[in-house]
Amino acid sequence: MMPKNILRSLFNGEFSAWERRPIRTEENKTVHRKIEDENRYFIQKMSIDDGERFQKLENLYTYSNEFEQEDAFAYGFRLAAMLMCAVFMSDGEPTSKCSE
Repeated sequence: MMPKNILRSLFNGEFSAWERRPIRTEENKTVHRKIEDENRYFIQKMSIDDGERFQKLENLYTYSNEFEQEDAFAYGFRLAAMLMCAVFMSDGEPTSKCSE
């Protein structure tokens, strides 16, 4: 739930913009279970060296995904800022609040 005064809550450290509640739908849980089952299956079929390489590859995918999530967050934040500027526009021109 979003705090009533988001700016005050952000300033006081009551929540962090990068923290999100995990997705807890049944569909999401099912997909994660399938991914874990498939990983386990392939790792059991591989040699120890191949299994380790496979796990390192999975870690690289996770690391790469973090970059994508960070970029998506930054893009969303910029988009929200542009939206706020549009709210303060008057006849197509920014008001003093948006151009400061």
